[in-house]
Amino acid sequence: MQSKATTVDEYIAELPEDRRKTVSQLRKIIKKNLPKGFKETMNYGMMGYCVPHSMYPAGYHCKPEDPLPFLGLASQKNSINLYHMGIYADPQLLKWFQDAHAKASSKKLDMGKSCIRYKKPEDIPYELIGELVSKITPAEWIATYEKKFVRK
Repeated sequence: MQSKATTVDEYIAELPEDRRKTVSQLRKIIKKNLPKGFKETMNYGMMGYCVPHSMYPAGYHCKPEDPLPFLGLASQKNSINLYHMGIYADPQLLKWFQDAHAKASSKKLDMGKSCIRYKKPEDIPYELIGELVSKITPAEWIATYEKKFVRK
């Protein structure tokens, strides 16, 4: 379910009321905790947080005209999804998150490589999400990205 919204506010406004409240709360937590330098955008039909071209002119290796993606937030058909590239690229961060999630929530973690899915808003551990997004600065993400994904 990709949105055609061009701004984050448009994206949130088009959501059903129950999702609007949850996504807005996640956005607030993300913006409060995300290290300085990341930029909020709409990309790939969802809300995103990226390293802007002003910090990383090469952009995303798959599509250099796009800024380097780091985090996505989307309301999908059956869940609210957080896409965190850091947990995909860094096994230690993934392990930390899995362990911390088990302590923060009684619900089983539903995730793919970078996608964390929550079917019910009440199952979202907001404080943990805030801590997760605070763990990587734009400079650290660039270094990890170049090491893991950019072919030399």
